[in-house]
Amino acid sequence: MIGNSAQPILVIEDSDEDFEALQRMMHHQQVLNPIFRCTDGDEALDFLYHTGAYQEPQIAPRPWLILLDLNLPGTDGREVLEQIKLDQNLKKIPVVVFTTSSNPRDIEICYGCSVASYIIKPIDIKRLKQTFHSFLTYWLDIVVLPDTSIGGYNPTNNYPNY
Repeated sequence: MIGNSAQPILVIEDSDEDFEALQRMMHHQQVLNPIFRCTDGDEALDFLYHTGAYQEPQIAPRPWLILLDLNLPGTDGREVLEQIKLDQNLKKIPVVVFTTSSNPRDIEICYGCSVASYIIKPIDIKRLKQTFHSFLTYWLDIVVLPDTSIGGYNPTNNYPNY
């Protein structure tokens, strides 16, 4: 069993197959964290800013960690990452990019936006599972992240006051 049952993870991933593989790995590892998924960049921004279908903060809690695909329909992952890192309320949330892009320009752009990690999605399912396992072990079992419930709670935006 790994993770923290109180800390939500937002997965921004348009591929059902990749998300299902991640879910299976999380189930296998008995991940405790609640998982929320958005399938495109516009939905992710609605989730983070409590707009559109996510106006109720209870259905879109502040994520403790974001796993972001870059190549998304609509607003792409690069734009989502930039928006998150420009926002004073969101920029402290660690964002792990998980993408098929090995383009050095994308890597440079993402680290320029202070991405926490940049992981290239393996095409091979066995390597994909290994990569998910490593991601889960590192981010949910080894790394210590701040508790998003500490620092107060602002009921108007559901974000801790830092």
